[in-house]
Amino acid sequence: MHTLTIGTKAPDFTLEDQNATPTSLSQFRGEVVVLYFYPKAMTPGCTVQACSLRDSKAELKKAGVVVLGLSPDPAKRLKKFEERDELNFTLLSDEDHAVADKFGVWGLKKFMGREYDGIHRMTFIIDKEGTIAHVMNKVATKTHHQLVLDWISENLTGE
Repeated sequence: MHTLTIGTKAPDFTLEDQNATPTSLSQFRGEVVVLYFYPKAMTPGCTVQACSLRDSKAELKKAGVVVLGLSPDPAKRLKKFEERDELNFTLLSDEDHAVADKFGVWGLKKFMGREYDGIHRMTFIIDKEGTIAHVMNKVATKTHHQLVLDWISENLTGE
């Protein structure tokens, strides 16, 4: 697993969103993008993380930030996640984990003594020009939204 680093141009991609609409990273050029990778929709940790971002929508919008959540779930499951938890941002389906591979977040994981390949919970903050401005490793689901807001406030305000 070779994770992309700060200063790297974010690779463009097109994936289906929760409405089965093709969505490309490049369509958000000119906006700051919080691209967060999470393991599985509707699981406890992923729900806490998503709902915290949902509840921070006004602050994120005021800062000019777009949130994109990405997981290996199919679009139908993402739609259920959006509806169940009234999510207010785009969820992207990366079933073959090709985009996760490009960003270097797909790799060996360990859980309860078992090893398997999966998405590592990470966030990339991408600037208006499409360059990775910040990488958040080992994200804590309960504080993720606040760390995102704090970083943006300290580093991107007044751009």
